[in-house]
Amino acid sequence: MVSQAFGDALGTGSREHYESQTQAIARQLLRATRESRSWFAQVRDQMQWDDKLLGWAMSNPGLRVQLFRLIDCLPALRSKPEIARHLQEYMSDQTVELPAALKGLLNFANADSMPGQLAATTLSTAVETLAHKYISGENLKQVLKTIERLRKEKMAFTVDLLGEAVITEAEAQSYLDRYLELLEQLTEASKSWSKVEQIDFADGQPLPKVQVSVKLTAFYSQFDPLDEAGSQVRVADRARTLLRRAKELGAAVHFDMEQYAYKDLTLETLKALLLEEEFRSRSDVGMTIQGYLRDSQADLQGLIDWAKERGTPITVRLVKGAYWDQETIKAVQKDWQQPVFNDKAETDANYERLTELLLENHEVLNAAIGSHNVRSQAHALAIATALEIPKSRIEFQTLYGMGDKLAKAIVEQGYRVRVYCPYGELIPGMSYLIRRLLENTANSSFLRQNLEERPIEDLIAAPQVGEPSQLKALDKFENAADTDYADRAKRDRIQSALKSVRQQFGQTYLPLINGEFVETAEKLKSENPSRFSETVGTIGLISVDQAEDAIASAKAAFPAWKRTSAQERAHILRKAANLFEQRREELIAWMTYEVGKPVKEGDGEVSEAIDFCNYYADEMERLDRGVDYDFPGETNHYRYHARGIVLVISPWNFPLAIPVGMTVAALVTGNCALLKPAETSSVIAAKIAEILVEAGIPAGVFQFIPGKGHTVGAHLVKHPDVHMIVFTGSQAVGCQIYKDAAVLQPGQKHLKRVVAEMGGKNAVIIDESADLDQAVQGVVQSAFGYSGQKCSACSKAIVLEPVYETFLSRLVEATRSLNIGEAELPGTKVGPVIDKEAQNRIQKFIEWGERAGTLVLKMPVPEGGYFVGPTIITDVSADAKIVQEEIFGPVLAVMRASSFQEALDLANGTPYALTGGLYSRTPSHIEQAQADFEVGNLYINRGITGAIVARQPFGGFKLSGVGSKAGGVDYLLQFLEPRVVTENVQRQGFAPIEGAE
Repeated sequence: MVSQAFGDALGTGSREHYESQTQAIARQLLRATRESRSWFAQVRDQMQWDDKLLGWAMSNPGLRVQLFRLIDCLPALRSKPEIARHLQEYMSDQTVELPAALKGLLNFANADSMPGQLAATTLSTAVETLAHKYISGENLKQVLKTIERLRKEKMAFTVDLLGEAVITEAEAQSYLDRYLELLEQLTEASKSWSKVEQIDFADGQPLPKVQVSVKLTAFYSQFDPLDEAGSQVRVADRARTLLRRAKELGAAVHFDMEQYAYKDLTLETLKALLLEEEFRSRSDVGMTIQGYLRDSQADLQGLIDWAKERGTPITVRLVKGAYWDQETIKAVQKDWQQPVFNDKAETDANYERLTELLLENHEVLNAAIGSHNVRSQAHALAIATALEIPKSRIEFQTLYGMGDKLAKAIVEQGYRVRVYCPYGELIPGMSYLIRRLLENTANSSFLRQNLEERPIEDLIAAPQVGEPSQLKALDKFENAADTDYADRAKRDRIQSALKSVRQQFGQTYLPLINGEFVETAEKLKSENPSRFSETVGTIGLISVDQAEDAIASAKAAFPAWKRTSAQERAHILRKAANLFEQRREELIAWMTYEVGKPVKEGDGEVSEAIDFCNYYADEMERLDRGVDYDFPGETNHYRYHARGIVLVISPWNFPLAIPVGMTVAALVTGNCALLKPAETSSVIAAKIAEILVEAGIPAGVFQFIPGKGHTVGAHLVKHPDVHMIVFTGSQAVGCQIYKDAAVLQPGQKHLKRVVAEMGGKNAVIIDESADLDQAVQGVVQSAFGYSGQKCSACSKAIVLEPVYETFLSRLVEATRSLNIGEAELPGTKVGPVIDKEAQNRIQKFIEWGERAGTLVLKMPVPEGGYFVGPTIITDVSADAKIVQEEIFGPVLAVMRASSFQEALDLANGTPYALTGGLYSRTPSHIEQAQADFEVGNLYINRGITGAIVARQPFGGFKLSGVGSKAGGVDYLLQFLEPRVVTENVQRQGFAPIEGAE
C-alpha cells in the first residue's frame, strides 16, 4: 500500500500536479537513501581498497582514465609480476596525479619482488571486490544466493549472462544453450522459494518468478542492419527456441537494447516475432527503450501503436542508456549526427517525457522504470499513483550494486522492484564493470552527486535543458560521412541502385581525348566476378597513336590550366565532390558489380573519393598562399608551380578512391592528367571521367585513356613529354616504372617524378594483454574484408605464446562464420576475387602454404564466380613464401612468437613496410611498437585497413612505396615545383620600410 505521506503528497493526482508530487515524493525517497550517511562519514577514512579506488578516480580525471584502462586489462594478466608491471606502467603516465597511498603501493623496483607481488595482490583483491559489487555472481550457486537474498528483501530479479559479444556462430549457439540451461536451473531452484506476495502476485494474478534478460544480437554473429532479412531469419529462429522453452517453464524473457546501430533492426525483429500467432498472446516478454536517444519518443510511440494492434501488452523497460561514450565517439568519428543527447539534462528531461507517455498508455504496455535517479523514479511514482495504475502494469528496476537504498525505499511503498543481476566470470564481465564505474564516477552521475551530499533542492530539481547540442571534432577537416545502414531509407536506396545499375549492363565506354569520346579498334569486356557469365560493360582501349593524341592535347591545354587560379581549380574539385556524393549509391553499385566489392566496402570508398577532392582543394589553397620572407630592402616569395603532364596509372582494387585521389591531386595543382585505369575496373573509371567533365575540367586538361599496360602504359611511362607518373599496383610493375622513368629520353628536358605505392606484406601482432574479442574481429576484417584484396590487408597474424591457442581457435570459428557469396547480396562479407588469373594465383599460394605449414581452415565457395574461400595456415617458418610474398587474396598465416621482440622481428622481416597492427593493453609494448614497427601506417587496437583522408594519410616505405602519404599535408608538394623570387626593392638607396610613417 502507498504510505500516508505519499498520499498526502499526491493530492488530486491530476497531470497538472505531476511536478509538485514528484518533488514531494523525491524528498521522501532521498531522505531514505541518506539514512546511513552518518555511518558513511564515520568509516570514510577506513574504506576498503575498492572504495579508495573509486574515490581516487572521482577526484583525478587522469587517474580515472588510466585506472579504468588498467582494470580493463587486468583479467588478461596471468601472474602477479605481470600485474605489478602493468600497475607501474599505467600509473606512471604523466597525466596521473597519484594519491600518497597509491604512491606507496607503487614503490617497488622489481615486479618480481615481494613488494611488487604485494602490490599486485592488493590491486587484484580490490578489483575483484569491486566487481562483486556489480556482478551478482560468478557461478550459479552465487547467483542463487543473491536471488534468495533479494527475495527476502521483497525484490524480484532478472538475470543477464555476461559475455554476450559473440563473434562466431559457435558462440551464438553457445549463448542460446547457456540461457536455456539457465532457465531450467532457475526454474528448478524456484520450486523451493517461499511466495512473496509483493513480487510474485499483482492484482490477484501470479507473475513469473524467473526472468532472464538477453541481447538479441548475441543470437547471430553476423547481425547487420544492412542484411535486414538475413539477420532477422537467423535471430528470430533462436529467439523462438528461447521463448518456447521459457513458456514451458513459466519464465519471462526480456530483450535488452544495445548500440544505436542495432536499435531499429532489434525493434523490427521483435515486433514481427511477437505478432506471430504462436507468440501474439504472450505477455511475459519485454523490450527496452533508451532515454538518451534522440528518437526514443518516436520509438516508444511506435511500440504503443504496435501494442494496440497486437492486443496483448508486453513490458517496456525504460532506461537512460549505457553506451553514451561509445555512441558519441562513434558519431564523431563517422561524421554522423549524434544519436544521443549530449547533455545529461536533455536525457533526464526526455526520460520524464517518455515516462509520462509510457504510463499514460499503461493499458497497452506494462512499464518497468529503470533508473538510480531519485527524481526519475519519484516522477514515475507520482504519475503511477495519480493515474491509479494497477500494480501488474508497473514495476521499478535498479542494477545490482547500484541504488540499493532507493530500491528498498520503493519496496517500502508497496511497489514491485526488480534488480538487474549480471552473472558470469570476471573476464567477460569486465566491459560491464567499466560501464558501471564510468557511470558511478561521472560528474553528472546522480549517485555521485548524492554521495557528495549535494543540496536536496539541486538533486530533485526538474532538468534544465538549454540549447540542443551536437558534439563534433572541432577545427578539423570535415570528412564525408559513410552511410549509416541502420537507416531503412538508406538501405532501400542502395537496393534500388543495385537494381538500376544492373539494367545498364552491356553498354560501351569510350576513351575521352581532348574533350571527345573516340572510337577504338580494340575493345575489352568487363566481367562481373561474382557471376563471370555477366558482362558489366565494354571498354574501348586506345592505341599508341591515340595515346600520342592525348599527350598533344594535354600539352596544348597545360599553359592555360596552370594559369587558372588555385581557387578556381579548387572550386571544380569541390563541385566534383558534390557530384560523387549525389551519385554515391550508383557508384557503389558499379563497384559491387565490376570488381566484386560488397556494399559497405564500396560506400567507404565513395567517402574517400569525396574526401580527396575536398582535402586537396583545401590544401592547394593553403599552398597557393606561399611563404614570404621579407627583409629591409628586398622581398622573398616562395611559391609553387605545376610540373606539366601527369600520367595516372590506377589499380582495380580501389577503383574509385585511388584514381580519384591521384587524378584530382594532379589537376588541382595545375597539371594535366591522363587517367589510365586497370583494365578490369575501367567502367568505374569511365564514371569518374563523367563526373570530372561535369564538374568543369576543361578539354585536354583531363583525359580518360583506358589501354593495355604493356603497350600503351609502357609507351606513356617512357614518353619525353610526361613529367610525372603516379602509380598504385604491384611491386614488379612499380619497380619497372621506376626504372623506365629514370631514363632520359631524347628531347626530354626534365627528370620525371615517380610516386608509387607497391603493396605490402602486413602483420598484426597480438600480445598476451590483448582484448581477444577486439583482436579476433580486427584480424578477421583486416584479412578477409574484400577477400584480402587490399594493399593494407593483414596477411600475417603474429600471436604471443600465452594466448596463441585461444586466439587461433576463436579466429578460425569467427572466419568460419563469415558469409561468402555474390557481392550484391546484403549478407555477404566475403565476395569474389577479381578474375580467373587472380583465383589461380591465390590457389597456388594456398598449395605452397599447405606444403610449408598446417592448413587449419579453407572454406567452401559458391559456383559461378571467381571465389576463393578464406584460408588460414599455421606452423609456417619466417622465410616461407606465404609469409614473405604479397598474396592479394583471403589467405592468412598465423605465427607463434615467444616474446614481443620476436614478434616485432617477424613483423619486420619482409621487404615491405606499408601497414601493421598491434593489439595490446601493455603501455611499454605500445611504446616499443611505435618506435620499432617498420610500417608507414601503424594501427593500435583496431583493424589495419580503412585509412581516412587527413586522419590517417596512407603510404609506406622500403619496397612498399616511393613518395609522400596520400591524403596528407605534403602529398600535393610532389605535383609542384617550388620557386623562390627575390626582388631588390631599393631605388637610389631608398626602400619602403614596413611600419614607417
